[in-house]
Amino acid sequence: MTRTKHDDDADGVTEVDVLIVGAGFGGIGMGATLARRGRRSFVILERAAEVGGTWWYNTYPGAACDVPSHLYSFSFRLKPDWSRIFATQPEILEYLRETAREEGLLDHISFETEMRQAHWNAAESVWDVDTSAGRYRARTLVSAVGHLSEPRLPSIEGVETFEDTKFHSARWNHDADLEGKQIGIIGSGATAIQVVPELAKVASRLVVFQRSAPYITPRPDRAYTDAEKRMFARLPETMREEREGFFWANEGRYAQRRGTPSLVKAAADVALAHLRRQVDDPEIARKLTPDYTFGCKRVLKSDDYYPTFNRPNVLLETDPIARVTPRGIETASGTEHDLDALVLCTGFEATDLPIAHQIFGVGGVSLSERWSGGMQAYATMAVPEFPNLWIINGPNTGLGHNSAVYVAESQMAYIAEALDYLDESGLDELEVTEAAEETFMQMLEDTARGTVWLDGSCRSWYVDQRNGRLTTLWPDFAHSFRAVNGSFDPRPYQVDQLALP
Repeated sequence: MTRTKHDDDADGVTEVDVLIVGAGFGGIGMGATLARRGRRSFVILERAAEVGGTWWYNTYPGAACDVPSHLYSFSFRLKPDWSRIFATQPEILEYLRETAREEGLLDHISFETEMRQAHWNAAESVWDVDTSAGRYRARTLVSAVGHLSEPRLPSIEGVETFEDTKFHSARWNHDADLEGKQIGIIGSGATAIQVVPELAKVASRLVVFQRSAPYITPRPDRAYTDAEKRMFARLPETMREEREGFFWANEGRYAQRRGTPSLVKAAADVALAHLRRQVDDPEIARKLTPDYTFGCKRVLKSDDYYPTFNRPNVLLETDPIARVTPRGIETASGTEHDLDALVLCTGFEATDLPIAHQIFGVGGVSLSERWSGGMQAYATMAVPEFPNLWIINGPNTGLGHNSAVYVAESQMAYIAEALDYLDESGLDELEVTEAAEETFMQMLEDTARGTVWLDGSCRSWYVDQRNGRLTTLWPDFAHSFRAVNGSFDPRPYQVDQLALP
C-alpha cells in the first residue's frame, strides 16, 4: 500500500498527477527527477516487494553488470565507493535502494502492486488505472518497466513435462539443492555466460545447450583500491572524469556496429583470439566460434566462461534440442541427456512488451494492438492515440555499446519538460501526431541501414521479425540519442490551438 497521501474521491479513486509503473532504474530515476523539480504528486507502482526492477528479480549466481559501475549509475548520484569496475547484482540493488531512500521516494512507492489495466478517459483527459491495490486517476502515465522485465520461456516440445527442478534464471530458485546434480542450461547469452562458471563449480555434470555461439571479449574487471575510493569522495571531479572516460571509450565502439569491414574484423579478431587463448580443445573452440558478423547479436564480456569448458564435468551440446522429456533432454540426433535440474537462460519478452497489452488509448485500442506490426514511438517515448503516455526504456532505446542509464536519463529530462509545458500552456493533454511518428521512424530506418544489426547475417531480438525493423536498439551513438530525444519540443504534438513558434 502506498504511504503517500493523495486526493481520494468519493469512489475511493486516488488522484495523482503522475503515475509511474516500475521501480527499477527508469522508475526510480523518473521519481527522483520529479522530486528534484519540486513535483510531489506522483506514485510509483511496483509489483515486487522492493525497488530494483531487473536487479531485484535477477539474483542468479554470478549476476553482474557489463557496463562500468561509474557509468551505470545516475549522473546526479555519483557513488565514490563502487567496489569494482563492474558491479555485481547485490551492489547495484543496494545503490537503487539507497537512491530511493535518500531521494525521498519510499513514501511515493506502492509495493506489491500490479497494474492490471490503464484506460484513457477522453472525457476528462486522464488515465483511469486499475491495480491490485486499488484504482488511480492520473493526468500522466509513465511506463518504466523496460525490455528485461518479463521472462521468456522457450517454445520447446515437452518443456512443461520435466519432472525435477526447473526454473528461469530471472526467477532463480535459491531453495533448490544443486550440489552434485546433473544440470542442464538452455541458452548461451548474457545471463548464461555468468551462470555457467558458477554452476560448473557445484554440478557433477553440467550440459550447456547452445543454439548460437556469442562473441565474447575480455572483461577488464578489478576492484577499486581504498585510495581510489577516497580520491573519488574527496575530489568528485575525478569520478566525473572516470565516468566520461568510460562513456567515450564505449562510444568509440559504435563505429564497429556501422558495418565498416576493417573495424568489424578488428573487433572480431579480439574476440576470437580471446576464445583461442582460453579453450584447450580445438573442437570445442570451433563449436564456440560464432558464424555471423561481429556485433549482429549482443557482444558479451567474460574472462571465466570459456575456461569453464576445459573442465571435465562440463559438456557443450550444439545439437539442436528435439524435445524435453520428464527426465531430461533429447537432441535432434537422438542423444539423451538425463538431468536432475534444468535452468532456462532464455531471455525476456523484448519485442512484445507485456505491459502493452494492459494500456488502452483513444477508442479503447490497446498499445499491443497499435504495435501489432512492431513497436514504435516518436522520440522513443510518445505514441499517437495515447495522450499523456510516456515510455521509458521502450522502442529503440537499447544500446549495443553503451549505458542504458544514460539513455533513460535523457528520456526523464524530456518527460519532465513535457510536464512543465502542460502546466504552462494550460493544455489538458499532449498527443503526438501520426506524421511526426512516421517521420521519426523513417529517420531511424535510414540511420539503421547498413549496420551489422540489419546486415550481419543473424537473427536476434534486436530486430522484430514482423516488420524487419530494428525496434529495440538505438542505431547511432549514445550522445546522438540525447541530442535528438533529450529535450521536449511541442511542435510534433497536436497543439494547434496554441500559437507555437
